Amino acid sequence: MSSARRRRPARLLLALALTALAACAGPGLTPPSSPFVPTPEAVADAMLAMAEVGPADVVYDLGSGDGRLVIAAARRFGARGVGVELDPALVHASRESALRAGVADRVRFLWQDLFTADLREATVVTLYLGEAVNRRLVPKLLAELRPGARVVSHDFDLGDWRPDLVRHVRGPDRDHRLLLWRVPASVDGDWALTLDDGRQGTVRLRQRWNVKRTAPKDL
Repeated sequence: MSSARRRRPARLLLALALTALAACAGPGLTPPSSPFVPTPEAVADAMLAMAEVGPADVVYDLGSGDGRLVIAAARRFGARGVGVELDPALVHASRESALRAGVADRVRFLWQDLFTADLREATVVTLYLGEAVNRRLVPKLLAELRPGARVVSHDFDLGDWRPDLVRHVRGPDRDHRLLLWRVPASVDGDWALTLDDGRQGTVRLRQRWNVKRTAPKDL
């Protein structure tokens, strides 16, 4: 057998392996950080209601799975929505579901790593990830989201960033914990002040959002 013929099976196996890896992992062949576990419909609605989602909002669901939460935001709350998901099969299924629900003109589903997604458009971000992924997301959320934007997480917290509100919702099989945060305005830096007597000065503020000591309201 010639060397060229011997290389063909190896090339074929390599191509098949890369294709399979891309199909399950997404752009850049990065494996998913969290498994897909569907959020019950009632819990998804409770998350959106907790964030007071309305027609003026743009809801980003990071790790959007089959798209149900994004579609609910558009269909039942009148918002626009964006789902970010690594699994291309779930992205395709989400787009098909949006068409069937009649909201394809108000939602988008991106085949993308959630850590590279641009969140600046979002007024609400929803999460159903794990503790480790949530904590890695905190600097990105604070850097990209505007003050007043809401973050709602299903079950998992954001580490030292204490939630403003916690609720418990009964699902089909268990109780679900929902946590809400509002992104604070940034006051970090040097501020020039003019006193009543005309004197001027500078105040240096260092914001410590992650050590808030007040307990969240638990409903």
